[in-house]
Order: sequence, then structure tokens, then C-alpha cells
Amino acid sequence: MDDELRGRVEAELGRAERARRAGQEGRARVCARRAAGWSLQAYFRRRTGRPAPENALDLLRWLQSDVEAPQHLRLAAERLTARVTQDFRLPHQEDPLDDARRIVDAYGAGAP
Repeated sequence: MDDELRGRVEAELGRAERARRAGQEGRARVCARRAAGWSLQAYFRRRTGRPAPENALDLLRWLQSDVEAPQHLRLAAERLTARVTQDFRLPHQEDPLDDARRIVDAYGAGAP
């Protein structure tokens, strides 16, 4: 990941943390999802030979189907794209910020 994108991803993770501290869990999840998706751009280009989509959700959905990606990261991407229930709860217990950080840590340096 180039320095500009890395800065954007880290800034978005920072916004996620600040939103959580402010009690804005929905905003925190949106920011976490964006950061995770953006961190996949270089990996997507290497795997497909195509330009990466700008849309973070598209990248996370793509990661879910990438059989070369480790299962725990595909599951993290799946959780980040899960819809909240009618009472605005996530259908799982895992922390979206932790899931985002796992993906950023794995793919943010351009690996694997």
C-alpha cells in the first residue's frame, strides 16, 4: 500500500475509534469497514490484474469469495458486510474494529 493510501486507512481507523468513544457505534463500524476495504486495493490488483474498485464494500465482498485468502480474514470481511438487525444490532459478537484491524494488518503492507 502506498503512503497516501496507508495514511487514509489509518486516519479512517482513527475516526472509527473516535466515533466509538463518542458512542456512535454505527459510525465506528462504517469507518472500520471503509478502512478495511481500502487496505485491500493492492492485493486485489495483484490477484486479479485489474484496477481495484474504490468502493470498500465491493472489496470486502470480493475478499469473502477469494479462496486464496485465509478463512479468518474472509470471515472478518463477511462480518464487516453483515447487515444490522431491525433493532440495530449486529448478528455476531465480534468487534468490527478488531475485524477491520485484522484485515488492515494482513493486507495493508501489500501482503500476502
